[in-house]
Amino acid sequence: MLISGFLLGFLGSFHCIGMCGPIALALSAGKEKAYYANRLLYNLGRSFTYAGIGFLFGWVGYGLQLAGVQQALSIAAGISILLMAVIYKKSEKMASILGLQSQVNHLKRALGRYIKRGGSFSYWMTGMLNGLLPCGMVYVAVIAALALPNPYYAALFMFIFGLGTTPALFAAMISGRLVSPNIRQKLFRLMPLAAAFIGVLFIIRGLNLNIPYLSPFLMMPDLSLGADPDLSDIPLCH
Repeated sequence: MLISGFLLGFLGSFHCIGMCGPIALALSAGKEKAYYANRLLYNLGRSFTYAGIGFLFGWVGYGLQLAGVQQALSIAAGISILLMAVIYKKSEKMASILGLQSQVNHLKRALGRYIKRGGSFSYWMTGMLNGLLPCGMVYVAVIAALALPNPYYAALFMFIFGLGTTPALFAAMISGRLVSPNIRQKLFRLMPLAAAFIGVLFIIRGLNLNIPYLSPFLMMPDLSLGADPDLSDIPLCH
Protein backbone atom coordinates (compact mmCIF):
# COMPACT_ATOMS: atom_id res chain seq x y z
CA MET A 1 0.00 0.00 0.00
CA LEU A 2 2.90 2.38 0.69
CA ILE A 3 4.24 1.79 -2.83
CA SER A 4 0.83 2.67 -4.25
CA GLY A 5 0.96 5.92 -2.24
CA PHE A 6 4.25 6.87 -3.90
CA LEU A 7 2.86 5.93 -7.33
CA LEU A 8 -0.26 8.02 -6.74
CA GLY A 9 1.88 10.98 -5.69
CA PHE A 10 4.28 10.63 -8.63
CA LEU A 11 1.57 10.47 -11.30
CA GLY A 12 -0.46 13.14 -9.54
CA SER A 13 2.54 15.47 -9.44
CA PHE A 14 2.05 16.29 -13.12
CA HIS A 15 -1.35 17.64 -12.18
CA CYS A 16 0.41 19.40 -9.32
CA ILE A 17 2.74 21.12 -11.78
CA GLY A 18 -0.26 22.52 -13.59
CA MET A 19 -1.99 23.72 -10.42
CA CYS A 20 1.02 24.81 -8.34
CA GLY A 21 3.35 25.59 -11.25
CA PRO A 22 3.38 29.36 -10.56
CA ILE A 23 4.56 28.72 -7.00
CA ALA A 24 7.27 26.34 -8.24
CA LEU A 25 8.44 28.87 -10.81
CA ALA A 26 8.44 31.69 -8.26
CA LEU A 27 10.63 29.60 -5.97
CA SER A 28 12.98 28.69 -8.82
CA ALA A 29 13.97 32.31 -9.38
CA GLY A 30 16.31 32.73 -6.41
CA LYS A 31 20.04 32.03 -6.59
CA GLU A 32 20.80 31.85 -2.89
CA LYS A 33 23.63 29.76 -1.43
CA ALA A 34 21.43 26.87 -0.29
CA TYR A 35 19.63 26.70 -3.63
CA TYR A 36 19.01 22.95 -3.84
CA ALA A 37 18.57 22.44 -0.10
CA ASN A 38 15.88 25.14 0.07
CA ARG A 39 13.87 23.54 -2.71
CA LEU A 40 14.09 20.19 -0.99
CA LEU A 41 12.87 21.89 2.20
CA TYR A 42 9.86 23.19 0.30
CA ASN A 43 8.95 19.69 -0.86
CA LEU A 44 9.60 18.18 2.56
CA GLY A 45 7.36 20.85 4.07
CA ARG A 46 4.53 19.75 1.81
CA SER A 47 5.14 16.10 2.67
CA PHE A 48 5.04 16.83 6.42
CA THR A 49 1.76 18.69 6.02
CA TYR A 50 0.34 15.72 4.16
CA ALA A 51 1.59 13.45 6.96
CA GLY A 52 -0.16 15.62 9.54
CA ILE A 53 -3.40 15.48 7.56
CA GLY A 54 -3.01 11.72 7.24
CA PHE A 55 -2.49 11.37 10.99
CA LEU A 56 -5.68 13.31 11.77
CA PHE A 57 -7.80 11.37 9.32
CA GLY A 58 -6.10 8.17 10.42
CA TRP A 59 -7.44 8.78 13.93
CA VAL A 60 -10.94 9.19 12.54
CA GLY A 61 -10.60 5.96 10.59
CA TYR A 62 -9.12 4.20 13.62
CA GLY A 63 -12.11 5.22 15.71
CA LEU A 64 -14.45 3.78 13.10
CA GLN A 65 -12.44 0.57 13.07
CA LEU A 66 -12.79 0.31 16.85
CA ALA A 67 -16.53 0.58 16.29
CA GLY A 68 -16.26 -2.59 14.21
CA VAL A 69 -16.81 -1.24 10.72
CA GLN A 70 -13.41 -2.07 9.19
CA GLN A 71 -14.85 -3.93 6.23
CA ALA A 72 -17.49 -1.32 5.46
CA LEU A 73 -14.93 1.46 5.85
CA SER A 74 -12.46 -0.18 3.47
CA ILE A 75 -15.14 -0.83 0.85
CA ALA A 76 -16.59 2.68 1.23
CA ALA A 77 -13.10 4.18 0.88
CA GLY A 78 -12.48 2.11 -2.25
CA ILE A 79 -15.76 3.24 -3.85
CA SER A 80 -15.05 6.86 -2.89
CA ILE A 81 -11.58 6.68 -4.45
CA LEU A 82 -13.06 5.25 -7.65
CA LEU A 83 -15.52 8.14 -7.72
CA MET A 84 -12.77 10.67 -7.05
CA ALA A 85 -10.70 9.17 -9.87
CA VAL A 86 -13.46 10.32 -12.21
CA ILE A 87 -14.36 13.72 -10.74
CA TYR A 88 -11.22 14.78 -8.84
CA LYS A 89 -10.75 17.86 -11.05
CA LYS A 90 -14.18 19.15 -10.03
CA SER A 91 -13.50 18.25 -6.39
CA GLU A 92 -11.07 21.14 -6.17
CA LYS A 93 -14.09 23.46 -6.14
CA MET A 94 -15.02 21.90 -2.80
CA ALA A 95 -13.62 24.88 -0.88
CA SER A 96 -16.08 27.20 -2.60
CA ILE A 97 -18.95 24.76 -2.10
CA LEU A 98 -18.18 24.51 1.63
CA GLY A 99 -17.82 28.28 1.98
CA LEU A 100 -14.08 28.09 2.69
CA GLN A 101 -12.90 30.27 -0.19
CA SER A 102 -12.01 33.18 2.11
CA GLN A 103 -9.77 30.88 4.17
CA VAL A 104 -8.12 29.63 0.97
CA ASN A 105 -7.51 33.23 -0.15
CA HIS A 106 -5.96 34.03 3.24
CA LEU A 107 -3.72 30.98 2.85
CA LYS A 108 -2.62 32.14 -0.60
CA ARG A 109 -1.73 35.59 0.75
CA ALA A 110 0.38 33.98 3.47
CA LEU A 111 2.10 31.89 0.80
CA GLY A 112 2.91 35.05 -1.15
CA ARG A 113 4.48 36.68 1.90
CA TYR A 114 6.75 33.70 2.58
CA ILE A 115 7.78 33.43 -1.08
CA LYS A 116 8.88 37.08 -1.07
CA ARG A 117 10.69 36.80 2.27
CA GLY A 118 13.25 34.19 1.17
CA GLY A 119 15.46 32.04 3.38
CA SER A 120 15.33 28.37 4.34
CA PHE A 121 12.55 28.80 6.90
CA SER A 122 10.37 30.54 4.32
CA TYR A 123 10.85 27.67 1.87
CA TRP A 124 9.83 25.22 4.57
CA MET A 125 6.76 27.26 5.54
CA THR A 126 5.80 27.80 1.90
CA GLY A 127 5.81 24.04 1.42
CA MET A 128 3.78 23.40 4.58
CA LEU A 129 1.16 25.99 3.63
CA ASN A 130 1.08 24.76 0.04
CA GLY A 131 0.15 21.33 1.39
CA LEU A 132 -3.10 22.82 2.71
CA LEU A 133 -4.32 24.14 -0.64
CA PRO A 134 -7.35 22.36 -2.16
CA CYS A 135 -6.19 19.52 -4.39
CA GLY A 136 -8.18 16.64 -5.86
CA MET A 137 -5.31 14.16 -5.76
CA VAL A 138 -4.70 14.93 -2.07
CA TYR A 139 -8.36 14.18 -1.41
CA VAL A 140 -7.87 10.77 -3.04
CA ALA A 141 -4.87 10.06 -0.79
CA VAL A 142 -6.76 11.23 2.32
CA ILE A 143 -9.63 8.86 1.61
CA ALA A 144 -7.10 6.03 1.37
CA ALA A 145 -5.46 7.12 4.64
CA LEU A 146 -8.85 7.05 6.36
CA ALA A 147 -9.11 3.28 5.84
CA LEU A 148 -5.56 2.33 6.85
CA PRO A 149 -4.87 0.28 10.03
CA ASN A 150 -3.87 3.14 12.36
CA PRO A 151 -3.02 6.87 12.33
CA TYR A 152 0.74 6.26 12.26
CA TYR A 153 0.46 4.13 9.13
CA ALA A 154 -1.89 6.73 7.63
CA ALA A 155 0.66 9.49 8.34
CA LEU A 156 3.44 7.43 6.75
CA PHE A 157 1.27 6.74 3.70
CA MET A 158 0.58 10.46 3.22
CA PHE A 159 4.25 11.35 3.76
CA ILE A 160 5.31 8.87 1.08
CA PHE A 161 2.56 10.23 -1.15
CA GLY A 162 4.18 13.67 -0.70
CA LEU A 163 7.60 12.24 -1.53
CA GLY A 164 6.08 10.82 -4.71
CA THR A 165 5.14 14.34 -5.83
CA THR A 166 8.67 15.62 -5.23
CA PRO A 167 10.72 14.48 -8.27
CA ALA A 168 8.63 16.29 -10.89
CA LEU A 169 8.17 19.45 -8.81
CA PHE A 170 11.84 19.57 -7.78
CA ALA A 171 12.90 19.18 -11.41
CA ALA A 172 10.56 21.99 -12.43
CA MET A 173 11.94 24.23 -9.68
CA ILE A 174 15.62 23.77 -10.47
CA SER A 175 15.13 23.97 -14.24
CA GLY A 176 13.06 27.12 -14.00
CA ARG A 177 10.48 25.74 -16.40
CA LEU A 178 7.64 23.28 -16.32
CA VAL A 179 7.40 19.91 -18.02
CA SER A 180 6.13 20.32 -21.59
CA PRO A 181 2.32 20.24 -21.82
CA ASN A 182 2.43 17.24 -24.15
CA ILE A 183 4.44 15.05 -21.75
CA ARG A 184 2.49 16.33 -18.74
CA GLN A 185 -0.83 15.49 -20.38
CA LYS A 186 0.26 11.94 -21.23
CA LEU A 187 1.43 11.23 -17.68
CA PHE A 188 -1.55 13.06 -16.24
CA ARG A 189 -3.91 10.58 -17.91
CA LEU A 190 -2.35 7.79 -15.82
CA MET A 191 -3.28 9.44 -12.53
CA PRO A 192 -6.98 8.39 -12.58
CA LEU A 193 -5.87 4.85 -13.43
CA ALA A 194 -3.54 4.78 -10.41
CA ALA A 195 -6.33 6.10 -8.19
CA ALA A 196 -8.77 3.52 -9.57
CA PHE A 197 -6.23 0.75 -8.91
CA ILE A 198 -5.93 1.85 -5.26
CA GLY A 199 -9.71 2.03 -4.98
CA VAL A 200 -10.06 -1.54 -6.22
CA LEU A 201 -7.39 -2.68 -3.72
CA PHE A 202 -9.38 -1.19 -0.84
CA ILE A 203 -12.60 -2.83 -2.03
CA ILE A 204 -10.89 -6.24 -2.30
CA ARG A 205 -9.29 -5.68 1.11
CA GLY A 206 -12.70 -5.00 2.64
CA LEU A 207 -14.21 -8.21 1.25
CA ASN A 208 -12.27 -10.35 3.76
CA LEU A 209 -11.34 -12.98 1.18
CA ASN A 210 -8.53 -14.36 3.37
CA ILE A 211 -5.94 -13.74 0.66
CA PRO A 212 -2.58 -12.90 2.31
CA TYR A 213 -1.55 -9.25 1.89
CA LEU A 214 -4.25 -8.57 -0.71
CA SER A 215 -7.40 -9.32 1.30
CA PRO A 216 -6.56 -10.65 4.79
CA PHE A 217 -9.18 -11.00 7.49
CA LEU A 218 -9.72 -7.54 8.97
CA MET A 219 -9.38 -7.84 12.75
CA MET A 220 -10.34 -5.62 15.66
CA PRO A 221 -7.52 -3.04 16.05
CA ASP A 222 -5.28 -3.25 19.08
CA LEU A 223 -6.13 -0.44 21.51
CA SER A 224 -2.45 0.27 22.17
CA LEU A 225 -1.76 1.05 18.50
CA GLY A 226 1.39 -0.97 19.03
CA ALA A 227 0.43 -4.06 17.08
CA ASP A 228 -0.67 -4.75 13.55
CA PRO A 229 -4.44 -5.26 13.69
CA ASP A 230 -4.11 -8.08 11.16
CA LEU A 231 -2.17 -10.20 13.69
CA SER A 232 -5.12 -10.86 16.00
CA ASP A 233 -6.43 -14.41 16.12
CA ILE A 234 -10.00 -13.28 16.68
CA PRO A 235 -11.81 -12.29 13.48
CA LEU A 236 -14.42 -9.60 13.64
CA CYS A 237 -17.94 -11.04 13.77
CA HIS A 238 -20.01 -10.66 10.61
